[in-house]
Amino acid sequence: MHRSREKRMITMTSGSLFVNIFIFALPLMLSNVLQVLFNMSDVAVVGKFSSDENALGAVGSTATYVAVFTGLLIGFGTGVNAVVAQRIGAGDDEGTRRASHTGFIISVIFGLVIAALAMGLARPVLTLMGTKPDYLDGALLYVYIYFTGAVGTAVYNFGNGVFSADGDTRKPLVFLTIAGITNVLLNLFFVIVCNMSVEGVALASSISQWLSCVLILAALVRTRRVYRLRLSQLRLHGDIAGRILLLGVPAGIQNAIFQIANLFIQSGVNTFGNEVVDGNSAAVNADSIVFELMAAFYTACTSFIGQNFGAGNRQRILKSYLVSLAYSFVFGLVLGLVLFFSADLFLAIFTDKAAVIEAGKQRLTVMCLSYAISAFMDCTISASRGLNKTIVPTIMVIIGSCLFRIFWVYVIFPVQGTTTLLYMLYPVSWTITAAAEIVYFVFAYRRSVRVLTSPKTPAEAAEGL
Repeated sequence: MHRSREKRMITMTSGSLFVNIFIFALPLMLSNVLQVLFNMSDVAVVGKFSSDENALGAVGSTATYVAVFTGLLIGFGTGVNAVVAQRIGAGDDEGTRRASHTGFIISVIFGLVIAALAMGLARPVLTLMGTKPDYLDGALLYVYIYFTGAVGTAVYNFGNGVFSADGDTRKPLVFLTIAGITNVLLNLFFVIVCNMSVEGVALASSISQWLSCVLILAALVRTRRVYRLRLSQLRLHGDIAGRILLLGVPAGIQNAIFQIANLFIQSGVNTFGNEVVDGNSAAVNADSIVFELMAAFYTACTSFIGQNFGAGNRQRILKSYLVSLAYSFVFGLVLGLVLFFSADLFLAIFTDKAAVIEAGKQRLTVMCLSYAISAFMDCTISASRGLNKTIVPTIMVIIGSCLFRIFWVYVIFPVQGTTTLLYMLYPVSWTITAAAEIVYFVFAYRRSVRVLTSPKTPAEAAEGL
């Protein structure tokens, strides 16, 4: 690699964690927000410019459903990130090479499976959610077109995982910036110029997903790093595939579980009038922005812990967790307060209707004061993932953030039946799950220290923990 490129790489196993984690996370924050803009710009454009009065509700009603499956794709990229980071940290060039090529093959297969599931389950799930009849046909059309880009999203997240594991978060940002700008321009073109509606914004998102895929693949083919993609080396290595799936699938399920629980919450929202449904559809975009900005520090947590575990640097494992947690908490707190005091301006991006804005503010009032709480849960889960621990954290999420939320929607919410009581389930479930996740991480961390102080080499320890 050229020396100038080496200088731009972030060193995870030495130097200031406060500085390196922030520099690592900054491009990821911008990258994550651009991914959110794919769907957000769809909602904004149809809400402001479409002649179809049901377009906003139709696209907005799919937000949680789409997030279930994109969460699975993002989780897969997390698995790639953790495995590659551990191999790089251990100095295992051959293992890194195998992880890259195996990860690419799995990403294509995984993307096809997700596309088939998302399209096949759309009608029964959206109907089960209580999607209003006026919105259902448009919502189905959006889902069918949007998920033609699922393979592109899977491959992009694979490439993002590989580059991030090596400390390079700038390339994915540049590629997603290009794709994000393309998405917004195509949204405006299809809706305003071509007079399209739901189908136009869905098509724009699909095209943009494929563009980000092509760009990141080209970079992986051109790079001089050990994980460079070569056609002659494309093989599915069973041991590597198993490890990627063991980390990636639970991470994806974890992401999806949050959204599956949100499907039940959406069913609660659907019991109110169209203004509340539309207001919730607009306000939920704030959640996406804040969570994705905070998620950059969760990725940093997994990558830094993974590399330091692979390198045997046990002192930096706990420090990486605490620094990442501090950053994510502060960002969640500050962003929540900013949105709280600018709720009217934010919601006006998506609608001009006063009743819809007022309904959206009801959600933002609860959520903006609660975002920081979620850091304790999500960052701790990411830290456990860096230590190869995903099964138990996922089970905890199922209980604390899925089953508990369903219980809340069907048992506690009907007591008063207000939107405030419905939205309160978020901070309550985050608090319960975070407490359990922190206890488990303490156990996993202590076990990792014992493994690293054993006679095994760091590479053997990373394989065996």
